[in-house]
Amino acid sequence: MRRFSADYLRRTRRGLWSSREALDALDLPGRERILDVGCGTGELTRVLAEESGGEVVGLDADPALLRVAREETDCPVVAGDAGRLPFVTGAFDLVACQALLVNLPDPTATLREFRRVAADGVAAVEPDNADVSVESTVDREVDLERRVREAYLEGVGTDVALGDRVREAFEAAGLVDVRTRRHYHRKVIEPPYDEADLRDATRKATGAGLADHETELRRAVGDEYDDLRTAWREMGREVVAAMQEGTYRRAEVVPFDVTVGRVPG
Repeated sequence: MRRFSADYLRRTRRGLWSSREALDALDLPGRERILDVGCGTGELTRVLAEESGGEVVGLDADPALLRVAREETDCPVVAGDAGRLPFVTGAFDLVACQALLVNLPDPTATLREFRRVAADGVAAVEPDNADVSVESTVDREVDLERRVREAYLEGVGTDVALGDRVREAFEAAGLVDVRTRRHYHRKVIEPPYDEADLRDATRKATGAGLADHETELRRAVGDEYDDLRTAWREMGREVVAAMQEGTYRRAEVVPFDVTVGRVPG
């Protein structure tokens, strides 16, 4: 399974839970005990606790991310493997995850383990990375983001665009009454720019943003990665210049599917 930095998770999930409507299907009010698998830095863990009022436990395999989650939430966190959860059968009302299944080689096997420790429900919030759309006042940015996204999808090694296959994985894991609904996370950068916007632009100009996925991109494009990185940095400098002029605007829409299922019996 791939590793992600705390900074990467914060950047990619910023603003996702400003609205909680997408979590309505989880029936959070009244849940007494919830497990957030692959909790990362604890953003969803905190939201689940706020919306349920119950005890929420975060689990992740990365000790560095767990340290952040421990500092930034009031929830207990546990080190563990999503495929071998260190809990007894039926320990939680609900077992949930966010952007976890897309990073696993066998989502169905993991969902079977979710089913084992869930007394009632299982839920997954998964992005469809193949259906992301970008608009930008810097024309080169749209084309380069498309090229990078296509190369990443080819080189990543897991299905990061599961889409309807999340539902199929739920059913294959033996969950019933499976329901799924698509939502959209719209991220907009426009004047006045905040510090996070400026950091994102700097990461483009230095190539740091691309370097987050260098392994996957090199797997797909080989030696062309160096040319791609050069073009990416040039585009980033255009973005920085446009921000200095106050003319830069960018909108990104990331589709994500919220799928819920019930443990039979």
